[in-house]
Amino acid sequence: MPKVKTNSSAKKRFKVTGTGKITYQKSFKRHILTKKSKKRKRNLRKDGVVDKANLNFVRRLLRLK
Repeated sequence: MPKVKTNSSAKKRFKVTGTGKITYQKSFKRHILTKKSKKRKRNLRKDGVVDKANLNFVRRLLRLK
């Protein structure tokens, strides 16, 4: 039986914390930043946490389930 591979794109995008939560970097922070407010850019720096609705799907991509 061959090994089941982890999804490579998911492996690069998501990180599992010590408590088991799955985090990711927020989008819209690469370019065209002049029209975005300081508050918005500051909030985009924080890691996002995967929502409960998508948790099982992301876990399956990372082979945690």
